[in-house]
Amino acid sequence: MEYTDLKELQDVFFFGLIEPEVNQLRLSFCKSKASDIAEPLMDGEKSSPIIQVDFHSYIAYSIRNEFFTSWDDYEEFDGRTFRVYKKSRYLDFISNGIFASKDFPKPYKHYGICCIDHVVDIISTLEPVVREII
Repeated sequence: MEYTDLKELQDVFFFGLIEPEVNQLRLSFCKSKASDIAEPLMDGEKSSPIIQVDFHSYIAYSIRNEFFTSWDDYEEFDGRTFRVYKKSRYLDFISNGIFASKDFPKPYKHYGICCIDHVVDIISTLEPVVREII
């Protein structure tokens, strides 16, 4: 499965992250039940697969409370919940705070995941590895 395969997915919960090794990142997500009140699809009888997204290297990451975010027409991205940004405030912020350029040591991208309750941003030179864990 590729990260771009997730771009139309909606209503996702962020379950957390770990750094399995130095400067690596593993994020876990789960789809929500379809109802008026969003809740994780893990109720004992049926469960949704966990979506695991691994970055084998990253430049930076950030997690924000979704309640405090606002729409910004400045930003350009592809995808719904799982996004790849062409232009973003976070990308500008990171670009001003690191010595790497767009092409050194390799081109890097801004990956964003806009979940129920959380917004996760990752800047990486490597494409993430995506798996479903049942």
